[in-house]
Amino acid sequence: MLTLKRRRAPRPARRPKRARAALPHEERAVFRGAALPWLFLLPSLLVLGVFIYLPALQTLRLAAYRANVILGTERFVGLANFTELLLSPTYQQVALQTLIFTALTVTLGLLLALGLAWLASRPIRGAGVYRLLLIYPYALSPAIAGTLWLFLFNPEIGVVNQLLGALVGVRPRWLDTPLLAFGLVTLAAIWKGLAYNVVFYLASIQNLPRDVLEAAEIDGATPTQVFWRVVFPLLTPVTFFLVFTNIVAALFDAFALTDILTRGGPYAGHAGVTTFLVYQLYQDGFVNFRAGAAAAQAVLLLALVGGLTWLQFRFGERRVHYGA
Repeated sequence: MLTLKRRRAPRPARRPKRARAALPHEERAVFRGAALPWLFLLPSLLVLGVFIYLPALQTLRLAAYRANVILGTERFVGLANFTELLLSPTYQQVALQTLIFTALTVTLGLLLALGLAWLASRPIRGAGVYRLLLIYPYALSPAIAGTLWLFLFNPEIGVVNQLLGALVGVRPRWLDTPLLAFGLVTLAAIWKGLAYNVVFYLASIQNLPRDVLEAAEIDGATPTQVFWRVVFPLLTPVTFFLVFTNIVAALFDAFALTDILTRGGPYAGHAGVTTFLVYQLYQDGFVNFRAGAAAAQAVLLLALVGGLTWLQFRFGERRVHYGA
């Protein structure tokens, strides 16, 4: 009797397992306990907590109190500190001055930095020395920069007044005249931030696609047309970034320049013409000892910087143009 045996279908061959790349021992190391990583982070977390987070929480609390540091008294007033600030003629003048100062330093500073970076990117003799001199101001602290400008424009012993007196017989009162003092602090702030902007612009220009620039030149574009129609649109991302960083720098870094050059003066109207938001905060908190008002100003500045940061992350990649 003939019997038929059913043959089993052969199993498909298994794919060979990929050999894992041998990783160095330090990359394969795993913490044995969940607490060990936190122990490594503990020193940094303690520093952040003691010097940043706790003072920030204390500032938020003080903003709702009428506090006197000398007498050690506190009285809860809710939002009264914010209301008085927004309705105060002094604070309104200071806010307007800060707005004008910020607009001038950001606009003029970026335009000047862009032009200098474009010149520094050209193949010229001594380009290395030229670039070093451009970056030099960034190495100075704001206090040192303010001292240098004070020695230059001091009405009595300043180098600038000595030269003007010898040449034309005029010695302007740079630090006592409202318009001159405001212009001097603005120029000092532009000079101080110039190197930072030049570094970013110079690095971006050197990384531009050369084929795009050469194509524009072959098509007959003039150097001016190449710059404004090809180079500048390609620099829009870094320009957008620098606008926000320069706004923050104008709000905070001008404190040392103002304190050394003019002490917030000379006075015109309700406040000194070079008293900006941060310097007004300093005067209320550490000169007049109005801790509640100073804390409210700090909260407003925090909200302003937080809003600027949100705008940068929200629209930083949308408001740019990468095409030529």
